Amino acid sequence: MNDILQFFANTFSDFGLTDAIDIIIVTFVVYYLLKLILETRAQQIIKGILVLVAATFVSDVMELHTLNWMCKGALTLGAVAVLIVLQPELRRALEFMGRGRIVSGIASGDKENSKRVVQAITSAVEKFSSEKTGALIVFERQTVLEDYAETGTVLDAFITQQLLGNIFYEGAPLHDGAIIISGTKVYAAGCVLPLSSSQDISKELGTRHRAGLGISEISDAVALIVSEETGIISMAEDGKLERFLDARTVEKKLLEIYLNNRSLSGGLSKFSKFRSRIDRSADDKHKKNEMIYGTSRESRSKEGKDEQ
Repeated sequence: MNDILQFFANTFSDFGLTDAIDIIIVTFVVYYLLKLILETRAQQIIKGILVLVAATFVSDVMELHTLNWMCKGALTLGAVAVLIVLQPELRRALEFMGRGRIVSGIASGDKENSKRVVQAITSAVEKFSSEKTGALIVFERQTVLEDYAETGTVLDAFITQQLLGNIFYEGAPLHDGAIIISGTKVYAAGCVLPLSSSQDISKELGTRHRAGLGISEISDAVALIVSEETGIISMAEDGKLERFLDARTVEKKLLEIYLNNRSLSGGLSKFSKFRSRIDRSADDKHKKNEMIYGTSRESRSKEGKDEQ
């Protein structure tokens, strides 16, 4: 008994504040790693790696040299395979760390504008649900979605219920794709999104739900989905799909998103503002050239054709 007490006394004799901080940080890192593993397909991969580790240990103890060599080789390749297979999960975790999710306050004007936008979106989604009109609305937050916006048609139009209804009207050219909302504007429509490769998605859900879930897996964007077959409203965020939402719940969730994210509530994101400045600069330069040199070559050519 005295030996045990002496052991603990020697162990904790030099224990200080830095040691406590070190243990707390490591505990949080291990906790979030385990949480990430349990929430993704990494759980099955980790089980396979543990089996390989156990087989390596047993083969080493029993001096099964060939099996031991194969297990060690498989573990070496397994480390690279894990990075490749879990690339979306690792990317999402690193983006989560980089964003920090710092909540920012907004001015009363931005708050009223956000409420107007949320009301327009909620009314449109409620109508889509009652009429069983398929819709996929993606809200850009900190992660810029320019690559996916380029797959569609840039609109850069203010959000109204009528605009959303026209975009997703069956037979309209852009109704099949997703729309990307940046701030208080519909930046692009008819966009193509990456599909989720998760095996936990119900077989009843189609491409629209997989696309909404896929964009939420690789970014911090939030996707609002209306089923064309059932009219059920769903929302995808952080790689998770929440279904059977009503209009009141949608409005509440959208208000939380807008009021807690400066990139949405404050108008366009930084990259979207940069895009707008480039577009305005190009328009101003074009107008300036017309004022200096007169009508453009294309205009003169068109005028010549009209005269002929």
